[in-house]
Amino acid sequence: MPDTTRQTLPVAELRVGLYVHLDLGWMDHPFPFGSFKIGSQQQIDTIRGLGLSRVRWDPSKSDVPTANSAPGPSPTPPRTVPPHEPDPAESERQRQRQAELAAQRHALQQCERRYAEGSRAYKAILDHLPLQPQTAKAGSAQLINGMVLTLLGDQESAIRLLSEQQGDRASLHAMNVTVLSLLLGKAMGLSQASLEDLGQAALLHDVGKSELPDRVRHRDDSFTAAHHKLYQEHVARSVAQGQRMGLSPLALLTVSQHHELADGSGFPSGCKADKLAPTSRILALINRYDGLCNPPNPLKALTPHEALSLLFATQKERFESTTLSAFIRMMGVYPPGSLVQLTDGRFALVASVNSSRPLKPRVLVHDRGVTRDDAVLLDLQEQRSVGIQRSLRADQLPRASLEFLAPRQRVCYYFERATGPADHPEALA
Repeated sequence: MPDTTRQTLPVAELRVGLYVHLDLGWMDHPFPFGSFKIGSQQQIDTIRGLGLSRVRWDPSKSDVPTANSAPGPSPTPPRTVPPHEPDPAESERQRQRQAELAAQRHALQQCERRYAEGSRAYKAILDHLPLQPQTAKAGSAQLINGMVLTLLGDQESAIRLLSEQQGDRASLHAMNVTVLSLLLGKAMGLSQASLEDLGQAALLHDVGKSELPDRVRHRDDSFTAAHHKLYQEHVARSVAQGQRMGLSPLALLTVSQHHELADGSGFPSGCKADKLAPTSRILALINRYDGLCNPPNPLKALTPHEALSLLFATQKERFESTTLSAFIRMMGVYPPGSLVQLTDGRFALVASVNSSRPLKPRVLVHDRGVTRDDAVLLDLQEQRSVGIQRSLRADQLPRASLEFLAPRQRVCYYFERATGPADHPEALA
């Protein structure tokens, strides 16, 4: 008996209901599985955009016959007019869309890989720190130098929202604070040496918490005065660990001031803005922003838009004005991770913001015609007729939009090369 599962047919003959096998690696196509029954014209268009001339199919699992299936009664043709040749313009649009989708996936995978590598490096630093402080220093220097050199490359940077990241809160907080601190430091014109000191301080600002009891490692509303006093000791302990590693004077100063506030209400010294290093002002602000978006209790988390609004509306006296203004300009009114409604009524998730031109971000739009994995980000820089109307909380979204957009419980960022209208998607492949 012949093996009918090995039959092939041209991609031009694909129909809804055919069970097909894509002989491609899982990274080379956008479908969850390589074998599946075609359920929509959108899937057919996607397969045709993969560059295959023929695909395998399984007649025993398919719903409709084709010209290559076993003999049987001929189905009534769906139309009497002869098939027309594919529209070249439509074929080009499909090819362009597939190229954009491939470039988009590649860029996100690169960001997520680098973020994960940074998180693992941070954990290795903590492991080496008690007995091998110089090894810990070398690991942190290598990580930060690489990030700084990438940021200072000859291109604009975009702040990219990542998928839900796995890992402990300490490593995710350290990476988020480091990424945003370096981006803000670059936006404010810090030198390469100052950026490296800022990056070291941002990465290591909380290493002293490992010496505290679990109960007081994260500030809580239920803290007693004794709890607060013990919690505040993590600053001095972090500085002591930095001294053991041989960090620079500026990095140590920045660590020592990462909880100081411009109005003098911070700790441990109650310094005001004029006594704070520029790097300290940056780190204190970013540390607070990440704490608002990613608190120990997820139920208390603010959306990125809410966090930025709170910092500006009710806490701006706590942060040096030039630094806060630069941060808001960099993140935009709707930072990555914000849920928004567009001016045409559709709902979207802000996925990426060009840190130099943040008012027109790239957004993931709820589109009933595609799956989430097949959605190409909408670049609002290229849209004259569409913008953002307002920010929303998750509980304000229709259920279908909430399920499609799937906002993250943790807001994690990395930086990538900013794209613009002139960029050709294949250049990123």
